[in-house]
Amino acid sequence: MVTHDTVEYAKPFSQALWFDLVPRTAACPELPVQVLLHAGPPYRGAPPAPVNNAAIQALLFEGLAADASSARDLLLQGEVQLRPAQDYGVVTPLAQVVSASMLLVAVKQQNQICYAPIVEGSAPALRFGSAAAQCLRRLRDVGALIDSSVAPIVRGQPLAIDEVINIAVAAGDECHARTAAGNEALVSRLPGVNADGAAAVRAIPAFVLTVIMAAAAAALRTSRCDINAIGGNGVDFGIRRRGDTAWRQMPAQAPCGSRFAGLEAVVPLAAIGDSAVIDFCGLGGQALSAAPLLAAEWSGALPVDALTRRQQLIDPDTGVVDPGRIVRGAVAPLINLAILDRDGTAGLIGRGFYCPAVGLFAW
Repeated sequence: MVTHDTVEYAKPFSQALWFDLVPRTAACPELPVQVLLHAGPPYRGAPPAPVNNAAIQALLFEGLAADASSARDLLLQGEVQLRPAQDYGVVTPLAQVVSASMLLVAVKQQNQICYAPIVEGSAPALRFGSAAAQCLRRLRDVGALIDSSVAPIVRGQPLAIDEVINIAVAAGDECHARTAAGNEALVSRLPGVNADGAAAVRAIPAFVLTVIMAAAAAALRTSRCDINAIGGNGVDFGIRRRGDTAWRQMPAQAPCGSRFAGLEAVVPLAAIGDSAVIDFCGLGGQALSAAPLLAAEWSGALPVDALTRRQQLIDPDTGVVDPGRIVRGAVAPLINLAILDRDGTAGLIGRGFYCPAVGLFAW
């Protein structure tokens, strides 16, 4: 059921439409194939192991290297550049890097278009920094199927993102860590998609995640918020103000939350992912009161005001986090993020939330 409360969560997305699927070459024609796009602010040193894994996978996907060893050499020799995805209107989840041929969802709001890579599957997956060969096979297979079956549908009848969010939140999703209801709502709004295409999207409960990410990136840029980019790169967490080219960034810590059985002792990676745009647009960590099962799962780690923090931070006119409220109240937004293995071997080890330093927003 769609209620007044769920409509409030969808407010930033009232004009967001998923209207196309394109390769990065079409979205960012100015970028050479040797450029790979990563989450969060620029690296001030070496990227972490999961991002290196994803970069190697991307080079193999593009045919720029014959094997992982050759791809690693290209990275070490500086033949490949890693750049922040949000600097080019792209948002990418967790450790995944975006290469020239990867298929991207395209979402527009007003005159702003933003992009995000399709999700190829559950773990092991590129967004978790996996080195498994099956990730590339799935990316090729799923990409070809989505391009042939889903792309013509959204081109002919763009999909309204606020409708998906209304249904998802009403069902207990906060649209970041929990996405199953939103994913089903998305599939049900693809009229005429063939059975194979619908089955492919249904088989990936997180498929909707990057569609919402692209929508959030566009919503953030078309809102009156002073921040146009936000995310972590596994080393630092950063923001970029409207009109600026430079990021402000600070060392990041690992998310808190719940670990999968047997992985409690694995050292976690610091906060990573452009999906922070979702939480800054009022979902994710700012929607925990609408996701009681998730709040219960993290109850031992969440701040005491976690379920009411939204009221302290959200601009009621736009539904987007107000940086001024962060600074004046000395209260940081909650950013829901998956927890990855720092060494790039175990991949996904849990899920949780991250609170960036309030000082990051005090410009």
